Amino acid sequence: MAKNKTTETNKSVAAFIKQVQDPGRKADSHQIIELMTAATGFEPKLWGPSIVGFGSCHYVYESGREGDMPLVAFSPRSAAIVLYLSGSFENREELLARFGKHTTGKGCVYIKRLSDVDLTVLKKMILLSLKHTRKLYPDKQHK
Repeated sequence: MAKNKTTETNKSVAAFIKQVQDPGRKADSHQIIELMTAATGFEPKLWGPSIVGFGSCHYVYESGREGDMPLVAFSPRSAAIVLYLSGSFENREELLARFGKHTTGKGCVYIKRLSDVDLTVLKKMILLSLKHTRKLYPDKQHK
């Protein structure tokens, strides 16, 4: 089985965020770190070269594929900020309808800037995503 490309590293999150070129995206990244740290109780860790994750859990899919992943995460990409949240947390569609300007993927929510979205809704989505992931993998969480 192939090894996962995105794994937790010991690289500095601060150094990574410092390299973000867009000043607005950099400021938004600092704010998202504060939000996710407060919601999860975990310090940020760099996963792969560009994902800032909080906490971790071990997953095993029905296909047999397994690995570790952050409980919640984000990445300040050049085109958008990617929020890595559970694809099926409670009230997801209702919250996304109230969230503000965004697009979605399977388990990702893409935003251009934090000023485009409702931060109260974002906090709820982070907490509900965390709750859902912890429910899926109750015995497989670690820091």
